[in-house]
Amino acid sequence: MMGVETEVIVFLITGLAVGFASGLLGVGGCFIMIPVQYWVYTAMGINPKLATMVAFGTNLMVVFPTAISGAIAHSRRGFVWWRAAIVLGVTGALGAMVGSSIAEMLPKNWLRIMFGLAVIAGALRMLTAKHPEEIGREPVRNPLIWAAWGFPLGIVTGIIGIGGGVLMVPVMVVALGFGMHVAVGTSTALMIFTSLGGIAGYIYNGIKAGVPLNSPIGHLIGYVNVESGLLLAATSVLMAQVGARVAHRLPAKHLKYVFVVVMLYMGWKMIESGLGLRLPF
Repeated sequence: MMGVETEVIVFLITGLAVGFASGLLGVGGCFIMIPVQYWVYTAMGINPKLATMVAFGTNLMVVFPTAISGAIAHSRRGFVWWRAAIVLGVTGALGAMVGSSIAEMLPKNWLRIMFGLAVIAGALRMLTAKHPEEIGREPVRNPLIWAAWGFPLGIVTGIIGIGGGVLMVPVMVVALGFGMHVAVGTSTALMIFTSLGGIAGYIYNGIKAGVPLNSPIGHLIGYVNVESGLLLAATSVLMAQVGARVAHRLPAKHLKYVFVVVMLYMGWKMIESGLGLRLPF
């Protein structure tokens, strides 16, 4: 069994990595937070199904303040398209509320496999696509098209309990013609909205499922763990500023390659988890 002191140290260190990744790449950091939380919760005696749902819900609680911090840093440098962020974020939030309800009814293993395959496919497409800047392509400016992408992507983020950046950034670059730095900054801002939708859904469905308020892992509001969320956010919010600064020092092409590597890793780990594998790579 894991002690409380160990849990605190693990989550504070994890928050540093989450915040840096969020600011650097415009992602929520779920590929770091969810596995760590699942490991901690199961080590403390929580059954795997509840541990998975709490990891998803708490992840979104951390994404919210971290995204605010990162969006402020990106916006100061002029790389947040706020109109697009609001449209994509609000429609994504509505989709995330729907997705979090769907998550209750679907087998978790198949969800992980399907999500992992989708992420790997997106990474490969992003790797082979030319940058909008390279071909002189203008970004899509139609809010209806933004909304048409935002809602279904929001459903997926709600199902799997993520902020959405790992899906939104490739869509903005490949389908909507955003530059890489603008896509990262706008993705960070829109996660403010999508995370709120997901949080609401996981709280509602957890309360409906009768999840107790007190548990060995802390106080739960639905599927959101208050103590874990605060510990992770304590360091992630500060590190998001650092990650954003580093992002703007990297050329767009290099930033894309870093993002693709993270997507490939995340996709593989989700497939591995869904298949019940524990391979060395």
